[in-house]
Amino acid sequence: MPRYIFITGGVVSSLGKGLASAALGALLQARGYRVRLRKLDPYLNVDPGTMSPYQHGEVYVTEDGAETDLDLGHYERFTGVSATRGDNITTGRIYSTIIERERRGDYLGATVQVIPHVTDTIKQFVLSDAGDVDFVLCEIGGTVGDIEGLPFFEAIRQLGQELGRDRAIFIHVTLLPFIKAAGEMKTKPTQHSVKELRSIGIQPDILLCRCEIPIEPSDKRKIALFCNVPENAVIEGRDASSLYDVPLEYHAQGFDNVVLERFGLSDAPEPDLTRWQAISKAVNEPDGQVTIAIVGKYTVLIDAYKSLMEALNHGGIANAVKVKLRWLDSEQFEQPDAFSALEDVHGILVPGGFGERGAEGKIAAARFARERKIPYFGICFGMQMAVIEAARHLAGIEGAGSSEFGEPKVPLVGLMTEWAKGNELERRSKAGDLGGTMRLGAYPAQLAPGTKVHEIYGAEMISERHRHRYEVNIGYREQLEAHGLVFSGLSPDGLLPEIVEHKDHPWFVGVQFHPEYKSRPFDPHPLFASFIAAAMEHSRLV
Repeated sequence: MPRYIFITGGVVSSLGKGLASAALGALLQARGYRVRLRKLDPYLNVDPGTMSPYQHGEVYVTEDGAETDLDLGHYERFTGVSATRGDNITTGRIYSTIIERERRGDYLGATVQVIPHVTDTIKQFVLSDAGDVDFVLCEIGGTVGDIEGLPFFEAIRQLGQELGRDRAIFIHVTLLPFIKAAGEMKTKPTQHSVKELRSIGIQPDILLCRCEIPIEPSDKRKIALFCNVPENAVIEGRDASSLYDVPLEYHAQGFDNVVLERFGLSDAPEPDLTRWQAISKAVNEPDGQVTIAIVGKYTVLIDAYKSLMEALNHGGIANAVKVKLRWLDSEQFEQPDAFSALEDVHGILVPGGFGERGAEGKIAAARFARERKIPYFGICFGMQMAVIEAARHLAGIEGAGSSEFGEPKVPLVGLMTEWAKGNELERRSKAGDLGGTMRLGAYPAQLAPGTKVHEIYGAEMISERHRHRYEVNIGYREQLEAHGLVFSGLSPDGLLPEIVEHKDHPWFVGVQFHPEYKSRPFDPHPLFASFIAAAMEHSRLV
């Protein structure tokens, strides 16, 4: 029977509950335990798929095609355990499920209420399909006291009672601000946060206190006294120099030891942290540095590219170099005098995105990389813009564009209306719902022998995760390949272009999928490792 760890947050958002959950999962794994991580989000959207990146940051896509919270990316990167659709639950999804049941008459005439119907449905999601694991870690989004989060807090309170002390514990992540003017750390925000949590019936077992400086022993004693926890359960959580130092630092603070003590597992084996120590050394002691320009449209909020940032860092780990990122708004490259920002970079990456804004700037960046022989990596939308660039400036296809932006003279990129998924045919229409209607999740691709990507992957068949609604028109393949743009990866039926590359370029690859979702610090994605290697080679030439 799995044990459950519920992670809540207080005072303010963005304290790092997701990272704390992922790091704890990694520490438990290092002791030989099997883990599963879940995120409960209180917002009313069914999933984050229709939310602006400025509102929510990155949308992370699972193997089975769920659009989920970016914290699931942390979970997968730290533990290597692939998340599923059942690992991210929202209020919107809970209420959709309840309303469907009510319309079918499943409640047998009962008045449908928050308690017990909403809370019971949340509990069903938390407990369902846990698999053969030792621990399930459940992070509750938002902060204690949020109105929309109350049903989730009530549900986990009930689960704490039903599962018992030996199968459920509560960890509360809170803030210990340091007031520079006063020259002291303030414990009151933590005290009030715990008071709010206790007022709804949850007594935390462990406090993970985010802070900028070490916690004085006197402050630890005060927090323990007023928050009703043992002193060793007040864990210091300072900022680390790297995300991948967090498991090591939390272990040094005794975080995993206290968790296991609360479950009566004080005789658990010591963790094998060799892998994390090696990653920490690679990150903190690089042999060199490369600069990668990310030409995107959401660059003022880099959480929109969280998995991308980490995948580039993994590419750096694979090559023992530090990857310095230069964030550039694609709209600036619609001006002819803006390219000085790209003159000294060692690689250019154009990521995914939606909508017309900044598209011409991405096309211009792709042209700059092609003509200057700078390593170029186009992902999803970045691939499509690279193909449009080649069509316009190499193949001479005037008016080449995407139907995502209207009605171009030549719709080189168009809306997908049907595609194969296994043995079934998926169909979509332009007038249909936006939510959950893209080509989502893992799909296979066939690689052409003798191409760069075939060499990089070392395989002829691959599987990668997708999130897109528009696709390059295969009908222009012959015309484009005649001018050096090779269609090096296709869907197994040969209808959907998955990868393109320029054969007369040191490293120019565009992919329709999102390889960043599958990259791990201990298993860097081959495309990112190869891209950074190419950037290193280019750095020697400039």
